[in-house]
Amino acid sequence: MPEPEENASWEYVLHIPHDLRAVTVCRRTVRLVLTMHGLIRLTDTAELLATELVSNAVRHTKGPVALRLRMRDGFLRVGAWDADPEPPEPPPSAGELTQLTQLEEGRGLALVSTCADLWGWQPLSRDGRRGKYVWGDLVAA
Repeated sequence: MPEPEENASWEYVLHIPHDLRAVTVCRRTVRLVLTMHGLIRLTDTAELLATELVSNAVRHTKGPVALRLRMRDGFLRVGAWDADPEPPEPPPSAGELTQLTQLEEGRGLALVSTCADLWGWQPLSRDGRRGKYVWGDLVAA
């Protein structure tokens, strides 16, 4: 198995179709990339972040979506870009989250905010299209 590359800098971007089946491709890509970089201990959480971010982008927006994995300064950033410039809905409060635990939808950003060491969003244009980038950071060290 490769040695962990916690101090190395790298980035992968996967442009995906606007199709919920792409979520599985993203999840498997995250596992492969992190395994190849010796960061297997981050895989489960990073897969969850990618799954929630990409599925939110596909379900709640129209147009292209991209998954981005970036390692820099000991942090792994898992993010999804979509073509909707509107901010994401804020995650539910703890009380609201308890009510959502029985539901399949509505938990995405709550899971991201719980699993990531830091998360956020920013407006970001790609290829001349306005949109947003929603991300979660994981400490790799």
